[in-house]
Amino acid sequence: MNLPEWQSRTELLLGTEALSKLANSHVLILGLGGVGAYTAEMLCRAGVGHMTIVDGDAVQPSNINRQLIAMESTIGLEKAKVLADRLRDINPLIKLDLISEYQNEDNMDSLLTFKYDYVADAIDTLSPKVAFIQKTMKKGYPLVSSMGAGGKLDPSKVMVSDVEKSFNCRLAHSMRKKLHKLGIYKGFKVVFSPEEVSKDSVSLVQDERNKRSNVGTISYMPAVFGCFMASVILRDLTSERKK
Repeated sequence: MNLPEWQSRTELLLGTEALSKLANSHVLILGLGGVGAYTAEMLCRAGVGHMTIVDGDAVQPSNINRQLIAMESTIGLEKAKVLADRLRDINPLIKLDLISEYQNEDNMDSLLTFKYDYVADAIDTLSPKVAFIQKTMKKGYPLVSSMGAGGKLDPSKVMVSDVEKSFNCRLAHSMRKKLHKLGIYKGFKVVFSPEEVSKDSVSLVQDERNKRSNVGTISYMPAVFGCFMASVILRDLTSERKK
């Protein structure tokens, strides 16, 4: 395998065979906000050759404090398109499939008709998250899912475990309850933090559709979650790397 110079340090760590596996892997990433965009970039820089990136949202000013693709110059642009341009600038040979539309229980079936070597769930809304996990598990894809990074400050508390062993995370708790009703108790990895969330960091807001809560965020925590997500995928895909 004739590798470009920018991959030489990764080859030194993982070996040529592992890099060949990554180059021939296809990873689906759903949600390209604070966590998902970092996941995608870390996979790209490690040499994953094919990614499907999905997000129906555009960059908002409130994203700038924590999202990789959020800058003054990208406000109002589609997140999937902005990220795709960035990933192609890192690796011009990467194969990207872009889907710039919201995913819900009604339309995500078509997303899961392709062959993926790994799936990353970075959805931050409970109902579509649960539906996506159920459908992904039914298809048998390897899956890692991000829990809530909001309200957290200490990166040393971030953990990876099977979903059944996650604890002290409000999103994980709510998700497990809904998954249990669907007969899913374990079988996929989650990135979570059991750090307590201060009530002072949460505010209730009313938008046009419903009441919801906003949780305070700091610049580095979604990035840490995204890096953990990428590490799970990369280590699983290259589990037989050079000893």
